[in-house]
Amino acid sequence: MTSAERRASLGLASIFGLRMLGLFFIMPVFTLYADEYTSATPLLIGLALGAYGLTQAILQVPMGMASDRIGRKPIIIGGLIAFALGSVVAALSTSIYGVIIGRALQGCGAIAAAVMALAADATRESQRTKIMALIGISVGAAFMLALVIAPAVAYYVGLTGIFWATGALALISMALLYVFVPGHYEHSHDREIRPGSFGRVLHHPDLIRLDLSVLALHMILTASFVVLPKVMENSMHLAAPEHWKVYVPVMLISAGLLFPMVSMGESKGLMHRLIAAMVAVLGIGSFALADAIGIGPWAVVVALIVYFTAFNVLESSLPSLVSRFAPEDAKGAALGVFSTCQFTGAFLGGISGGIVYGRFGVEGTFQFCAAIAGLWFLAVLGLHSPGQNQARDSEYNSA
Repeated sequence: MTSAERRASLGLASIFGLRMLGLFFIMPVFTLYADEYTSATPLLIGLALGAYGLTQAILQVPMGMASDRIGRKPIIIGGLIAFALGSVVAALSTSIYGVIIGRALQGCGAIAAAVMALAADATRESQRTKIMALIGISVGAAFMLALVIAPAVAYYVGLTGIFWATGALALISMALLYVFVPGHYEHSHDREIRPGSFGRVLHHPDLIRLDLSVLALHMILTASFVVLPKVMENSMHLAAPEHWKVYVPVMLISAGLLFPMVSMGESKGLMHRLIAAMVAVLGIGSFALADAIGIGPWAVVVALIVYFTAFNVLESSLPSLVSRFAPEDAKGAALGVFSTCQFTGAFLGGISGGIVYGRFGVEGTFQFCAAIAGLWFLAVLGLHSPGQNQARDSEYNSA
């Protein structure tokens, strides 16, 4: 990468990661403290966790396409303002319904597609995979950081303090956008938006598989975190400030396994096979969590390592594959569809996780996640390798 590309990559990955940190912050702790809100039930707790996904899903495609036409930065700034306002609403709420409204307003900051499209604009084709992988890694890092520090932060300042912190992260992200990403990138790769480009995104078979993949991934993740804080408290016998004692070693081990796996998949042109393998591992990890609860703390730790290794590989790899399959004149639209599916999965995971937890308990929720992974594995088996599929890409780009 050139120095300008490295600067833009660092800035955009930081913006994306901080925003996702704001969304992830309540996941490891919300179930533990949600009873403080009036009218809280398992279903409404799950809805509060996933509410941001509904508004994200509705707005990602329109905002991604708008960024193709009016520029990336206006969309990103507007989205960060909406996210900050949602954080304020949630911080001031005493009812679970107020938190749901605040989380939904946070989701109106649907900037994922615009950020990833700006990342594509800011780098040459030969370097684009690197910046997309960096963004994916930033999401994984944000998730890890949320797991480690959110329980301690919530213990000392409560959920209200968590929401104020997420609003501050949005403001920091605005500053980073102007410091690290010069405005001329917005138009450095302008292309004519041809009629039918959005239709090609929706009909590309590999993009469809990747969209389904990110939907299933975040559905499983959000459903899992409806119950995982309870596992840490009841099965691991850890108070909230001590959850890091499990999360830190689990995340360090899973991160250590991430890089050699992705490096091997990229160097051998086997990323499509690695994706399928990690889906199977994620299903195994989810099922193992259901059984490990009755075995003991060490069984839970091993199951969490399996689970999060698969999650981190998938989370860091899927955006890069989308950027390689997407038509050049519709990357904003393609990444908008991808992000829509991601946040639809978060919404569905919160709702279904709350329902399943209310009826079948913790074990039933993890078994539900394993079943979703099993269906996902069947869907992803037909995924092609981008390096072996250039003819297919050319056909879709020229259709």
